[in-house]
Amino acid sequence: MIISRLTTKAQTTIPQPVRTALHLAPGDELAYEIDDQRVILTKAKSGRQTDDPFRTFREWGSKADAKAYAGL
Repeated sequence: MIISRLTTKAQTTIPQPVRTALHLAPGDELAYEIDDQRVILTKAKSGRQTDDPFRTFREWGSKADAKAYAGL
C-alpha cells in the first residue's frame, strides 16, 4: 500500500510509484472517480468531459459576473 499525507491546504504529493505507473508528467490532468468509499485516480485523457460541479451554475455566467471576477 502506498500512502501520502494531506496538508492543511488539502494538497498532497503523488508518490513516485503512482506517477510512474500512470506515466504522469508535470502539467498532466488527473481524473477522480468516486466509487462508494474508494477513489479511483487515473490520468485524464485530452478532451474528456469531466464531472465539473460548477458547469451547471449558469446564474453566475453573466457579463457582469465575468467583469467582477476577471481579476481573480
